[in-house]
Amino acid sequence: MEIEILEQEENPLLHRTEVEFEVEHEDATPSRLSVRDSLAAKLDKDSEEVVVHELDTKFGMRKTIGRAKTYDSPEAAAEVEHEHMLERNKIGADDDGEADAEAEEAE
Repeated sequence: MEIEILEQEENPLLHRTEVEFEVEHEDATPSRLSVRDSLAAKLDKDSEEVVVHELDTKFGMRKTIGRAKTYDSPEAAAEVEHEHMLERNKIGADDDGEADAEAEEAE
């Protein structure tokens, strides 16, 4: 999977950079988390600071166009982003909450 940055725009008010990118892949459309990790590595950011908003693959193509936002810190992302986007990108996921839910099911 190769990622090419098409456009970057700074947004200092919200402590983030808005990124448009293209992913070239061999197999099926890559998962949001794998794209997030690869994009974070390319931009020299922590995975918790990158929120992938959109991945669009045309049928039969091996290229995906996407939009993401990279924040200065995970806390900045949590302040601005909607809860469902944080959940989709597994940012600030509470592992204890999942363990508690599993424990309750076991009882």
